[in-house]
Amino acid sequence: MSTKAKPRGLVRRLLQAVSALVAALVAIVLASAGWVAYATAGKVYDVDDAPDAPVAIVLGAQVRDGKPMRFLAGRLDAAIALMQTGKIKAILVSGDADGNSGNEIQAMTDYLIEHGIDPAVIIGDDHGIDTYDTCARAKETFGVERGLIISQPLHVSRAVALCEDMGLEVDGVTAECIDCNTLAVVRNYARELLARPKAVLDLWSGRDPVVVSPPVDSLAIITGK
Repeated sequence: MSTKAKPRGLVRRLLQAVSALVAALVAIVLASAGWVAYATAGKVYDVDDAPDAPVAIVLGAQVRDGKPMRFLAGRLDAAIALMQTGKIKAILVSGDADGNSGNEIQAMTDYLIEHGIDPAVIIGDDHGIDTYDTCARAKETFGVERGLIISQPLHVSRAVALCEDMGLEVDGVTAECIDCNTLAVVRNYARELLARPKAVLDLWSGRDPVVVSPPVDSLAIITGK
């Protein structure tokens, strides 16, 4: 055998291994996306068509200089519209109070108050580190049994699937992202597709949220449930 054949064979095997790995990753992403689509069929609405519920859960996102950025502002605007039309009684803002971009909870709370929402109906969860933790803590810490969960279209489907699998009865409400540039939208959609396999692994593991807190009755007092 010539010495040239060995490197060529090695390269061929390496390419085959990489191709198999890529194919496996694509299959995992597609399978998890299929699970999300199946689990959330008929359970995602726009603001106008959303059903009534005791509470809306707003998922946190990046802030800048203490203000919600466009994706997060869109979610908060949806919650404001739901409150103004009487579809909800309380708003649970869930995110990371120590996030890399700033205190998401404070930024969300300030935004809601600035837009006319009574502070008495806003509850903050400082430890909604990710969507899985938000769902787990909404149920175990804040006693949510029925609610709406708000985010942009692709993300909200995953949120509904996660919460439903944990025993929360939720419907998703889609939020707009006004004036978001195309690059930001594509980047967030790509990140969301990659987050779906992690969601499946989280559910299979049944892990506790990063921060486990004792139950509180703050939402029950507002909603009467």
